[in-house]
Amino acid sequence: MTDARAIAEKARRVPGVAALSGGPFGTVSTYLPGERLVGVAVRDDGVEISIVARNGHPLPQLAATVRREVAGLAGGRPVNIRIDDLEETS
Repeated sequence: MTDARAIAEKARRVPGVAALSGGPFGTVSTYLPGERLVGVAVRDDGVEISIVARNGHPLPQLAATVRREVAGLAGGRPVNIRIDDLEETS
């Protein structure tokens, strides 16, 4: 079983990721015993990660970095990155 918590933590640590997002209607999530982990959906056919990006980071490179960082935890599944929002930096 792929560790959704480890994927979430790894994705949050990538510079340029402000937060994880549930996506539209909160559908990007994994249900674990006693909790719903928002922002990472682990399915048989792939892993989906939904992020809020910090402004000032090139989005294609940010998505590629998140994908590369979590690839080893995805159990060979493809990793898809959604960028749902941008956070302004001051």
